Amino acid sequence: MQSSRLRLSATAVTSTCALICTLALPAPAAAQLLDHKDFTASTAMTIVQTAIETCKANGYAVSATVVGRNGEIIVQVRGGNTAPHTIENSFRKASTARTFRSPSGALVERVKADPTLGVIHLTNVIANQGALPIKVGDEVIGAAGASGAPGGEKDEACVKAGIDKVADQLK
Repeated sequence: MQSSRLRLSATAVTSTCALICTLALPAPAAAQLLDHKDFTASTAMTIVQTAIETCKANGYAVSATVVGRNGEIIVQVRGGNTAPHTIENSFRKASTARTFRSPSGALVERVKADPTLGVIHLTNVIANQGALPIKVGDEVIGAAGASGAPGGEKDEACVKAGIDKVADQLK
C-alpha cells in the first residue's frame, strides 16, 4: 500500500513539474504588423488632375506627380505644353516633400541657412518649392508636386488645391 502511495505521489509530482515547466516557457510572440493608411490610385489621380487644371485656369502649364509613402510614383502626368524637365521636377519636388515630411520649399530655407547641407545630394531631392506632403492626421502617407508655373509658390498653390479636393478621403 505504501509503495502505491509513493507511486501516486511521484506521479503527482512529475505531472505538477511538467505543468509548471510548460507554463514557464515563453509564449510565441504575436506577429507585430504595421497598420497604416494609403490612398488609392483614384485619389492620386484626382490630386494630379486638380493641380493641373487649377494651374491651367491660372494660365500655367504644369506637370504633376503624386508619390506614395515609400516615395514610389503613384500617378505622374505631363501637362500639355510643358517643358520636358517639368515631369522630373514635379517628381523630385514630391519626393523631397515625402522624404522630409514637409513642404519642399522648407528645404530651400534650410539650404539658405546652410549651403553645405548634405541632404541636398540625396537622390530625387531638390531644393525647390512646389510640393506638399499628403497626410492623414499627423502621418505622412505620400506627397504631391507640380512644376511649370512661373514660381514654386504657384506650383504649390495648385498642389494644395489638389490635396484639398480629396481632403474628405484623407481621414
